[in-house]
Amino acid sequence: MSKDTLTVTDNRTGKTYEIPIQNDTINAIDLRKIKVASEDFGMMTYDPAYMNTAACKSTITYIDGDKGILEYRGYPIEQLAEQSSYLEVAYLLIYGELPNAERLKWWEYRISRHNFIHQNLIDLIQAFRYDAHPMGILISSVSAMSTLFPEAKEVDDPAVREKQIWRMLGMIPTVAAFAYRHRIGRPFNFPDNSLSYTANLLYMMDFMNQRDYEVNPVLAKALDVLFILHADHEQNCSTATMRGVGSSRVDPYCSLSAAAAALYGPLHGGANEAVLRMLQHIGNVKHVPDFIDRVKKGEGRLMGFGHRVYKNYDPRAKIIRKVAYEVFEATESNPLLEIAVELERIALQDEYFIARKLYPNVDFYSGLIYQALRFPIEYFPFLFAIPRASGWLAQWQEMLEDDEQKIMRPRQIYLGEARRDYVPLDQRS
Repeated sequence: MSKDTLTVTDNRTGKTYEIPIQNDTINAIDLRKIKVASEDFGMMTYDPAYMNTAACKSTITYIDGDKGILEYRGYPIEQLAEQSSYLEVAYLLIYGELPNAERLKWWEYRISRHNFIHQNLIDLIQAFRYDAHPMGILISSVSAMSTLFPEAKEVDDPAVREKQIWRMLGMIPTVAAFAYRHRIGRPFNFPDNSLSYTANLLYMMDFMNQRDYEVNPVLAKALDVLFILHADHEQNCSTATMRGVGSSRVDPYCSLSAAAAALYGPLHGGANEAVLRMLQHIGNVKHVPDFIDRVKKGEGRLMGFGHRVYKNYDPRAKIIRKVAYEVFEATESNPLLEIAVELERIALQDEYFIARKLYPNVDFYSGLIYQALRFPIEYFPFLFAIPRASGWLAQWQEMLEDDEQKIMRPRQIYLGEARRDYVPLDQRS
């Protein structure tokens, strides 16, 4: 009869150790008993970038990269994108279940009650140069919120935690809109709580006091779907940052500010910008075959294909492709879409990309959609951060309630100098 254990023999000493297996993992601390001498620290694992290390147990998001599966709390992303709204999905991530009609109405009301931001925060946004990067404004503004709501440091109080979640989900779109209006030198539009979450964002950014102004429902719906797709994605760089900083028991505003800083990096939240610049570089659909040939020769990179997790077609990319066509039907035509479609068609048929499991990911089409919605390229990471806030907060709350979690403190392998005595300055060569 098989046992849920792993037997390890240390060939240095000849000793054998039996290590328990749970959920297809071993507890790293169990390796510490493997030593050559009793005074040794014990065995550690070496895992740069945490490629094969589980730092937490979670019930929020499930990904099977080989099969192209993404689920929030057990619900397939395809069903949520088709039938749900972003705020409904945000509720699911935070509370663990989909709300009934009464609860959803309560949730939407709680978020809308916190759309307006403090005048001091408005003054902070206006203090930035007109050309300040919006992610810098986001990181600074969210950090500043911790000074406006000092009770937020009471992270072990569930009622206090919940109110900060309402506040952040309500205020971050307003910060985004105000940062945009500040950049283009136009007065701010204050929130209209009669609109949906994404329609309100588009209104605050675009409204120019037109009497007949209406937010295009197709565009608001497209943005809502994008927000659902970006709401959470398991233990990525920014989510791990949210958990790591939060493990010190700092308030959630500082934790989320740090997570946004991680998202700011071009290897994380800036990938769709790279796709857009690649399509602009190709310039015309007739140049696609030549570009593909150069990529295969190692003379260029095919941006928006492949993923650290997915070794199959990113499930989010299938959804977003359909949304892209709906957006382009409702807006001005974009010649880059034709290039993207041809690029995808050739790559999906080419054995070079198939063998390497390079399939389109969510970033391949999202940049085109954002551009069609007339967002400047530098706003793309901000549009990623707005919906990801709900995932970050869900992960942060789960971390606080996990009794096994402690303040994050990775180990290192020291390869520096052995102990040596200090040499006075006049004796050094």
